[in-house]
Amino acid sequence: QVQLVESGGGLVQPGGSLRLSCAASGRTFSTYNMGWFRQAPGKEREFVAGITWSNSVIVYGDSVKGRFTISGDNAENTVYLQMNSLEPEDTAVYYCAAGPPRRVVIKSVIGYDSWGQGTQVTVSS
Repeated sequence: QVQLVESGGGLVQPGGSLRLSCAASGRTFSTYNMGWFRQAPGKEREFVAGITWSNSVIVYGDSVKGRFTISGDNAENTVYLQMNSLEPEDTAVYYCAAGPPRRVVIKSVIGYDSWGQGTQVTVSS
């Protein structure tokens, strides 16, 4: 399995930006599909964005399209989530996840078998 550690969360005003990082260690990072999910209090874990192991396919959740960008740096064993135009509804704990390499991005939690501890993002004035 791969070990994942998220960072970059915090408090930001509506309309602001944050960049989350997910550092991977263990097995070769470039052989995993990677994803970002989020979970707000009382809600199910929600797919945010995913990228295939080859960085060739990227998929976003409907609520973040046009505002968030996922990217991977295989040399640094890190995946990023750039979040722009943040809204109070984006407030949640954000999780990084790794799953078996596939040609498609899986939008369900069942497609991933390694998870980070999460980082809190709060959007509030």
